[in-house]
Amino acid sequence: MHTLVWIVVAALAGGVVSTLAAAATLKLSASWISPLVSFAVGALLGAVFLELLPHALESGGAHYVMEIVLFGLLAFFLLEKLVLWRHAHGHEHHAADEDESEHDHALHEHTDSPGGRPGLMILIGNSVHNFCDGVVIAAAFLADHALGVATTLAIVAHAVPQQVGDFAVLLHSGFARAKAFAFNVAAGFATLVGALAAYVALAGMARVLPTVLAIAASSLLYVAVADLIPSLHRRSEPIETGKQALLIGLGLATIAVAHVVLEH
Repeated sequence: MHTLVWIVVAALAGGVVSTLAAAATLKLSASWISPLVSFAVGALLGAVFLELLPHALESGGAHYVMEIVLFGLLAFFLLEKLVLWRHAHGHEHHAADEDESEHDHALHEHTDSPGGRPGLMILIGNSVHNFCDGVVIAAAFLADHALGVATTLAIVAHAVPQQVGDFAVLLHSGFARAKAFAFNVAAGFATLVGALAAYVALAGMARVLPTVLAIAASSLLYVAVADLIPSLHRRSEPIETGKQALLIGLGLATIAVAHVVLEH
């Protein structure tokens, strides 16, 4: 199958399909959103350290690649400070002793400011984030199909809990369910736009792929360590910690197994 077809299918899975899955989870118990977050952490870390960075290091100098990763982490920190990524992930500061799930935390966000956070900002932040995911997907497939599939799995894994939070906030900001769903699906297509833009820009430019893969690695790494892992610390009970560790391991194993299967 042609690389462009792989990219289109993966981008739709990363954006639109994850939105559909997230909408479905709202009809189920919120208690299983936290396990999804734990799994997503493992999948993201697996994609970074088992796939993206090794591929970047194969064709780029180690010192250069690590510099790009460091620069990327700092850049995403600054972006989050500018609120774009904070809107996309649905995480705001909260009381340290507050015990809540990822889903509950998202539901509380609209009370942080008078009148609730504008739904438009949620959609803008979500679209920007999805566009960046599309760029990551395209860069990964242009480097290697197995890398692309593993990266897409990681992106879908973290996109579902993210979309649950965004969808819930839109509902509590006054959006009708059908309108919130339609807008979130529309924002999901930004993944496809980002993927196609990256394909056009990067096809035939193998020399820049190590740089793009390093930036992609820093993107997924930042999401895991800055956005998702802190939410897991809200539950510190030994049993809950054990469950989180097991699910993180399952996420890592999923990426590792996908790599082995696709490479052989």
